[in-house]
Amino acid sequence: MLDGLASVLSRIQEIKSHFRGISAGGPVTVAPHFTGVGRLEPARVAPFVLGSADESSQESTKGYVEAVSAYDDLIARAAEKYDIDPALLKALIHAESGFNPQAVSPAGAKGLTQLMPATAAALGVVDPFDPAQSIEGGARYLRAQLDRFRGNEALALAAYNAGPGAVIKYHGIPPFRETQNYVQRVLRLRESYSGQ
Repeated sequence: MLDGLASVLSRIQEIKSHFRGISAGGPVTVAPHFTGVGRLEPARVAPFVLGSADESSQESTKGYVEAVSAYDDLIARAAEKYDIDPALLKALIHAESGFNPQAVSPAGAKGLTQLMPATAAALGVVDPFDPAQSIEGGARYLRAQLDRFRGNEALALAAYNAGPGAVIKYHGIPPFRETQNYVQRVLRLRESYSGQ
């Protein structure tokens, strides 16, 4: 496990070296996000705040780890309320927003769980940028998809990403590369959060 952590920290330092001199301040375009209308758009998340060159790997990642952990209680409560594995909910948030409560996708999805405005309103989420409301709404929506697809987590995640209509239409995970990658990524992230 320590070898894996050392490898991750080494990779973080390598990535940081590519961004030296770039000011952190605005959103960063990362991966495509399905807009629900058949095209892919880049998702926007907050920048990873980079440390100075003399910081150790452990110190430079401390702020990010603390930001991720800051939502653990909210995630645990929502997961318990909606009978969802907390590691799955945390992985979904990681994939959707990178734990940035101010994240906004080009399609208009907002907050930690990237709820579209109409979906947020239907779930009773008044402020999608409020972490508690976003996590509650995202957990409730994920529970609805789990119920709709009889507990099949892969189909529920595909529905969360591409919409339940697409999953029904294609009788499974839709043939959208972004959705297929999303499902795999969330399930992989869930493994890394299991047992924390």
